Amino acid sequence: MYIIAGLGNPTSKYERTRHNIGFEAIDIIGKKYGIKTDTAKHKALCGTGIIGGEKVLLLKPQTYMNLSGEAVAEALNYYKLDADNELIVIFDDISLPTGKLRIRRKGSAGGHNGVKSIIAMTGTDGFKRIKIGVGEKPEGFDLVSHVMGYFKKDDRRLVDDAMERAAAAVELIVNDQFDRAMNMYN
Repeated sequence: MYIIAGLGNPTSKYERTRHNIGFEAIDIIGKKYGIKTDTAKHKALCGTGIIGGEKVLLLKPQTYMNLSGEAVAEALNYYKLDADNELIVIFDDISLPTGKLRIRRKGSAGGHNGVKSIIAMTGTDGFKRIKIGVGEKPEGFDLVSHVMGYFKKDDRRLVDDAMERAAAAVELIVNDQFDRAMNMYN
């Protein structure tokens, strides 16, 4: 079983912002594989289903970004799963150009508070991750304003395509084809 956690902030105030790209990716994955994330459990909205023959739990933490680790750790503990081998986290990355994917086996938080929370609550940075580029903040912009802002029309198309590619990468990853996912989508 895998937990696939998309990071974001709850409430309609944050929908479609750069920082909620993880939530949107989970919605696309859910739609593609017929998994509804409408069950409130583990401080998250979640749903179980099958991707590529593997059982998965799609997870959208409702703890707000900076406490994402609470929901992820609770779900991992409940299902007795190992974060290093059975967790995939999808989130926004300001160091990547808009729409670019970067798939990694492990790594640091890279300044992302949601990832930092997951590392703190699980005690490991060895979980798999799919980063979706949302672009660097423009000069003179505040970082919070940038990540809480909305995409321009052309950028939205790039990000929508990136989320579709992330969904395809997830299927490869849960089928032990991590290197292939990296080669195809990085």
